[in-house]
Amino acid sequence: MKRILLKLSGEALAGEKKRGFDEATCEKVALEVKALHDAGTEVAIVIGGGNFWRGRTSEKIDRTKADQIGMLATVMNCIYVSEIMRSVGLDTEIMTPFQVGAFTTLFSKDAAVSALSEGKVVFFAGGTGHPYFSTDTATVLRAIEIEADSILLAKAVDGVYTADPATDPTATRYDSLSIDEVVEKKLGVIDLTASILCMENHMPMVVFALFEEGGILHAAQGKDFKGTVITA
Repeated sequence: MKRILLKLSGEALAGEKKRGFDEATCEKVALEVKALHDAGTEVAIVIGGGNFWRGRTSEKIDRTKADQIGMLATVMNCIYVSEIMRSVGLDTEIMTPFQVGAFTTLFSKDAAVSALSEGKVVFFAGGTGHPYFSTDTATVLRAIEIEADSILLAKAVDGVYTADPATDPTATRYDSLSIDEVVEKKLGVIDLTASILCMENHMPMVVFALFEEGGILHAAQGKDFKGTVITA
């Protein structure tokens, strides 16, 4: 693949602590991204904010404000992971759909594609910039805008299953399926808004386990791959 968008969960970056950052985990991700980058693939990244904020669980906070806090959580995550990636030799840039002082640059497709072509790993922080839209939707939107070849979804499990493998021992993993099937079977890989964007714009996805050794590189190259390919 020439250009991919990698979606990471904030909780995954927190490691076993489940909150904040686990530096060893982030460095492992950075080294895998570097291997993919050095192999010639342009890499953009979206990170969720769940290691800091899950505003939808609170009924005391206005939904718009809760989502705004979540957007800022993703900015913090991208700044941190960007610095870890710089420490392993990657050049990075963080873009947001709103001004964050001197911390980030304002997103535009042209600027993002230019940065990727210059060899930078580009982080898309701040979601879509609007409440009521998840980082799933932001991931698909940005992938479409930068004309990525595919979205790589790094999960806690190694693909999409017929049921939750943690609670159902009979659950089996799909090697491949279509985004239409994901919606029809209510598999919950990404939210409905993001799924429809994928369908309408024919954006494929690859779902794999973040902690599988070499998982990011294998998912992008399709070699020694253990996961699920979702066609669109």
